[in-house]
Amino acid sequence: MLPIRAIREQTEELRAVFARRGVDAPLDAIVELDSGRRELLTEVESMRADRNEAGRRIGATRDAEERQRLIDEQRAVADRLDALEERLREQEAELRTLSLELPNTLHADVQDGGEEAGEVILEGVGAAEPSRVEPPRPVDDASDPEASEGRRPHWEIGEELGLIDFERGAKISGSRFYVLRGQAARLQRALIAWMLDLHRERGFDEVYVPFVVKEEMLVGTGQLPKFGETMYHDAEDDVWLVPTAEVPVTNLYREEILDGDVLPIRHVAYTPCFRRERMSAGRDIRGIKRGHQFDKVEIVIFSEPDRSWDEHDLLLNEALEVVRRLGLRYRVVRLAAADVTQSSAMTYDIEVWAPGSGEWLEVSSVSNFLDYQARRANLRYRDSDGRVQHMHTLNGSGIALPRTLAAVLEQYDRGEYIEVPEVLRPYLGGVEQIEAETVP
Repeated sequence: MLPIRAIREQTEELRAVFARRGVDAPLDAIVELDSGRRELLTEVESMRADRNEAGRRIGATRDAEERQRLIDEQRAVADRLDALEERLREQEAELRTLSLELPNTLHADVQDGGEEAGEVILEGVGAAEPSRVEPPRPVDDASDPEASEGRRPHWEIGEELGLIDFERGAKISGSRFYVLRGQAARLQRALIAWMLDLHRERGFDEVYVPFVVKEEMLVGTGQLPKFGETMYHDAEDDVWLVPTAEVPVTNLYREEILDGDVLPIRHVAYTPCFRRERMSAGRDIRGIKRGHQFDKVEIVIFSEPDRSWDEHDLLLNEALEVVRRLGLRYRVVRLAAADVTQSSAMTYDIEVWAPGSGEWLEVSSVSNFLDYQARRANLRYRDSDGRVQHMHTLNGSGIALPRTLAAVLEQYDRGEYIEVPEVLRPYLGGVEQIEAETVP
């Protein structure tokens, strides 16, 4: 949510930003409604002063007849005030509803355009040992780094080795669900545990959060009201399955005022994620790249405003550390204006190369939301001068499954078995190879 003063005083600048996003926002309606609200607020405050003055005069008079006249006058003022205050509440509610539709501002480095205009700013190849990690290098073109000829896509690997059961997953839950079997299930669990440990060892405090949230939590992070149709909702209890751990973690400090000395706060959390998004026909249909249920490790930062861009860089490198240590080829794409999500001011996508399916798979979006989410969720802190301010929030996947699993299967495919990345072997009891499973 944007501050109403900025909407009022920078209307044309915001209109230009929203045009870059391809958003037709109700700026004029908000400005007009805010003008009427301020006039009404002035009238309400004046009438409150009249009511208080009438009360003072009632207390000061000793004449019974005059006292009764003043009481009648105060009651009439109170009745009019009640009606005006109700109108004010209605206008403020309407103003908030319209304001929730507005997207965030954009960082100056975000380029114009949509998905096709995303800027590849880094590309690299990780190494299994941290000491051998290659630093990312700038690239001028985002072409595929290697041919896919002769490599198997993960869905063929999974079926041929008995690691992924698509048929029984669909039988249990419907389309876009699957079952991981045997060592594949262990490999997924190993990835989650290893990522949590890695981020925790690097200064992120682990939290275990509910997988079900109230509606206002989704409003706070920006999924609602815009994306309600893409999420699972229990109408009877009015709760929602989390689409990402971002939602419960960001709302941890909702409606609180923290001491500025505790910032930045860095959290890591694992949750399953649930999304009802419609699947397009074509290449996205095959395999485990897109589903209605998937696992994700999320990293979230609460920051003071003057250091949030430094924290954004830190968060990007934190997510990159995962793909580097897994030995995956990766690239970083800075999203263009029309591709940046509503809540974000700038987003980097981290993509890993899947040599079998011959495509880049997005495994993390690293975003700085500035104070956009903090205003919606009322996340505040008290600075060193005693002033209460909204903090900045940032998050990114650290990283998301099952696309990471798909890339690992394709990258480490050795034909009759899958080689286990070195960093994951301690989490699999020292197992170095995943061989075919016997499936009933």
